[in-house]
Amino acid sequence: MSGLTEYFEKMKGTSKSPPMVGTSEIFWSWIGALCGIGAVAFINYNVFDGIERVMLIGSFGASAVLLYGAPKSPLAQPRNLMGGHVLSALVGVASYQIFHNQIWLASALAVATAIALMHATRTLHPPGGATALIAVISGKNIHDLGFLYALMPVGAGAAVMLIVALIVNNTPKSRRYPEFWF
Repeated sequence: MSGLTEYFEKMKGTSKSPPMVGTSEIFWSWIGALCGIGAVAFINYNVFDGIERVMLIGSFGASAVLLYGAPKSPLAQPRNLMGGHVLSALVGVASYQIFHNQIWLASALAVATAIALMHATRTLHPPGGATALIAVISGKNIHDLGFLYALMPVGAGAAVMLIVALIVNNTPKSRRYPEFWF
């Protein structure tokens, strides 16, 4: 029974919650997310509106948390943002194209394979898992893009958010971004 006890002991955790951040950090995180998502959403609804192109995808919300709320995180660095999203998008499209008759299988394979490849390429970016899944479970507009999905909306949208992160995260003296590029 000790093996089972040890197993459940692991679930207690090993440290305390992180400390509260200051108001300046909260403010700049808010500004970054407002500007980053705002820029991508503006392009989506004002430039591509009416031509059935998409620029804004759900996984960008999670990227905003990392880029603007945790800019020092290794998962928020440019290599991880761009590589994680684009690689995961390619995996998601391939999974859909191969297993489109079994969406449950395509979904699972897309996310699992994206995680494995992001680990292998040192581009782990958690929202990439959602990007892979979006390629599988989305509708006709996304599916019709095929592998172009990796460039537009994924690569282009992530690039816009990266540019905003570079500007906003380096505006206050208390912040610096990125920690590394490659």
